[in-house]
Amino acid sequence: MVTNDVPVRNKRKPSAPTRRTYATRAGKHIPPGAHADADGVNFSIFCRDATAAELRLYEHADSPEPFQVVRLDPEANRTFFFWHVYVEDLPPGTHYTWRVAGPGRSLDTSNELLDPWARATSDARWNRRATIAGETTGKSLRAIVTAPAEKPAGRAPSGRDLTDAVIYEVHVGGFTRHPSSGVRHRGTFAGLIEKIPYLQELGVTHIEFLPVMAFDEQDVAAGAAARRLKNYWGYSPYGFFAPHPRYCVDPARAPQEFRDCVHALHDAGLGVLLDVVFNHTAEAGANGPTINFKALANDLFYHHEANDPARYRDYTGCGNTINCNHPLVTNFILDCLEYWAEDLGVDGFRFDLASVFARGDDGAPMTNPPLTWGIEFSRALVTRPVIAEAWDAAGLYHVGAFPGMRWAEWNGRYRDVVRRFVRGDPGLLGEVATRLAGSQDLYASRTPLQGVNYVTCHDGFTLYDLVSYNAKHNEANGEDNRDGNNDNLSWNGGAEGETDDGAILALRERRAKNFMTVLFLSQGVPMMLAGDEVLRSQRGNNNAYCQDNELSWFDWSLIGARGSMLRYTRELIAMRKRHPSLRRPRFLTGRPAPGAALPDIVWHGERLHHPPWHDGTARLLAFTLAGTSAGEKPLHVILNMSDEPRTVGVPQIEGCQWRLALDTALPSPQDIVTPERQNVAARTEYVAQSHSVVVLEAH
Repeated sequence: MVTNDVPVRNKRKPSAPTRRTYATRAGKHIPPGAHADADGVNFSIFCRDATAAELRLYEHADSPEPFQVVRLDPEANRTFFFWHVYVEDLPPGTHYTWRVAGPGRSLDTSNELLDPWARATSDARWNRRATIAGETTGKSLRAIVTAPAEKPAGRAPSGRDLTDAVIYEVHVGGFTRHPSSGVRHRGTFAGLIEKIPYLQELGVTHIEFLPVMAFDEQDVAAGAAARRLKNYWGYSPYGFFAPHPRYCVDPARAPQEFRDCVHALHDAGLGVLLDVVFNHTAEAGANGPTINFKALANDLFYHHEANDPARYRDYTGCGNTINCNHPLVTNFILDCLEYWAEDLGVDGFRFDLASVFARGDDGAPMTNPPLTWGIEFSRALVTRPVIAEAWDAAGLYHVGAFPGMRWAEWNGRYRDVVRRFVRGDPGLLGEVATRLAGSQDLYASRTPLQGVNYVTCHDGFTLYDLVSYNAKHNEANGEDNRDGNNDNLSWNGGAEGETDDGAILALRERRAKNFMTVLFLSQGVPMMLAGDEVLRSQRGNNNAYCQDNELSWFDWSLIGARGSMLRYTRELIAMRKRHPSLRRPRFLTGRPAPGAALPDIVWHGERLHHPPWHDGTARLLAFTLAGTSAGEKPLHVILNMSDEPRTVGVPQIEGCQWRLALDTALPSPQDIVTPERQNVAARTEYVAQSHSVVVLEAH
């Protein structure tokens, strides 16, 4: 039977938790977590090794003591390895933790544990350092009982797949936290809703949120902690079912606030993708805190060294690795993804360090890992995009070969060769052509749409820093500039960082436009980093994971200051949208399509039909791209990354007149022109300036 601190029964249902005692009954073990109905709340948690368990109920996020402790009877309140209890009349908004006891250090009853299935959490009293030191009393993360889910009638996923996608990677907090944002609730889901008109005007189709599952803001390196910096990016999860409390106006309403944001984006015609972290948790290794999994399912949930179970295998660089292909863990992850998709409306997912998903119990790669196939075949996920970061921190690399059939992948090879080419490195034209054409060498058995192309993302230089710095400048992180990638494939244009040299500044903006243009001229799915369209800088910091400040935030004053780049990006996205030939669902062949007069693509150098594939000094490539139908006219593209202007041949096509669509060497607004304002280009040749991209549209 269940025992309470004070066995008092009161049938009256309060509007908020109060310092009273609520009656209890046995409850049920499925579903796990806390689930409210009209009569109360059912609590259930898994712990195979526990011999005792208690539920602790708190009135508020900052309440120092529980108002009720419910001690569970193993005879009445345990089913298989689940501990469960039903608390009558308990209202939503109640905060709670668990304690479990049993053999081993991890089941020390002094640890207050967070429910892994919690739908909402609070970190108001969390102290990571104190918890690691064993000072657990009152220092824990807490779960919050949420109201039953409300699913508005008629709501559905956006239905957007990646066929015509333009992905915009955005940090929920950083997008509106800057004072210049002008929103009512800065740094929240509600604040982001106010900026939806900006996203619509930009022309993107999908918003990819950096991690929004509850994460530990205190999980930073020692140097960053000494500077009182916080984990900003969110790659330190502890609550996989709960939206991050700091992104909510009221953390107790976290699911509803997130759902409202998703629905608002859907109403605007935008899809929602989540960057999710199922490769490690905030509990880190042996020296990390115990939050939940270490106590509840340590031997099942994490990889351990076979000869020393106290040591955690680390394939992530974060201290631990989730044992994704254990059946219980696989089921946990699938349940979580299906919850975010079906209950909260998410359209798809990007998986951080997803090669971890291919590791078996022994850490070795599996040919057919259950998790990747489980995600692939889940009925709730089968129509939703799934994107893998197809590598991990221990050397497993799956780009072009991620297990499964329909997975898309971040194309790291695209990023690297495009950075080198636009920097001006010679002798790359063969691989540049392969990447522009959709990376058929990687995805030959799939489609171009399974490669997500990008030049910048949250991790590394912003676009403007890529053209402004030769080296990283991470001193602000407190690690003496040792952190972050040392090889950024960047070029500062002649001066390191800030400068007032007009020629260098003009070159930087031109090269930024080159990067953006190459991205949107490439077959595959383009992804851009939020802020690149206004040349946001992090002052050379390429590892701003701990910079929750103006260094990382979107500065909305840049819309005016860098308006020419914003306009250019909008028009570039619009050009991609009006040309289906730039987003083909099948690979280019170099031959005419049935019934067509022109090959789908023809490659050139300075001379027509003479691409310099074998010239180790060449830095110019051109191509003619046919339309996909009689109604779509061809494009001719010239990419001149050399230091000198080049006179380049222009093909003569019967019935077509070439007009200048864009030239990154020209000043704004001549740099990109809408079709009705385009001028006729030279008939047989065009002079492409150094470090420039030119696009001619046929009329």
